[in-house]
Amino acid sequence: MENETNYDFEQEHSGEESKALQAIETAIKLPFVKVDRDEFLVKAFSKNKKDIRKLIEEGPTALYSKKELDKIADRTINSAVLKSTSISFASGLPGGLAMGATIPADMAQFYGFALKLAQEISYIYGHNDLFDDNNELTEESKNELIIFLGVMLGVTAAGSTIRILSKHASKQALTSIPKKTLTKTIYYPILKKVLKTFGVKLTKDTFAKGFSKAIPIVGGAVSGGLNYASLKPMAKKLKNEFSLTINYTEKDLRKDLEIIEGQGFKISEEVDNSL
Repeated sequence: MENETNYDFEQEHSGEESKALQAIETAIKLPFVKVDRDEFLVKAFSKNKKDIRKLIEEGPTALYSKKELDKIADRTINSAVLKSTSISFASGLPGGLAMGATIPADMAQFYGFALKLAQEISYIYGHNDLFDDNNELTEESKNELIIFLGVMLGVTAAGSTIRILSKHASKQALTSIPKKTLTKTIYYPILKKVLKTFGVKLTKDTFAKGFSKAIPIVGGAVSGGLNYASLKPMAKKLKNEFSLTINYTEKDLRKDLEIIEGQGFKISEEVDNSL
């Protein structure tokens, strides 16, 4: 995904947006969240070995078909969900992870798994490394992860944004849409919508998960069950959106711009006149 954005995480936000940012920052700091792109790709494609050097340098889309990528993404999702669910079950039992000040520990853990899985799915479909040369997650990459999370949470315009900004579509899309125009009219507003949607969901989920822990043994089962029921469909949504970036066409671009406008995001006349 190629974009020029300096979305300020320190600017004023609504209560929901602030809570969402807090949860994201907490989840990102968990030790298991960071994904080493090269190491992951070698492992994920170990059963479909081809040119390892090309896999790392050019990405899986240079070597594998859409069908093969979809299959590997499904396998990655299933494996991640099983690990996440078992850990969530353990934290739901008495003596499990302690509750955070405002965000339950297992909820931070759940979204940590979601962000980890989002990285893995993006790498399968050819996304560049989200970490810089200093092995740090840049502000731009955090923004991209928020958009990924938006797709997982069902924010329609977030899926269109992923497709428009994917590296498979960017050359074509950006011949019609200036980067600065795209950032101002689409990217920033959608980031805010995702944060608000996430913040509202956090408030509801905090109550639901907190209630499940009030019933000791059953609480663990409920926590694990909620985890499985939520994470897998969330990951599938993101996988499907990334899958659609393969063989992206001018027709697809027009359709995504219509979807974005249909969600109430006004695209400037500069963009409309260029298409």
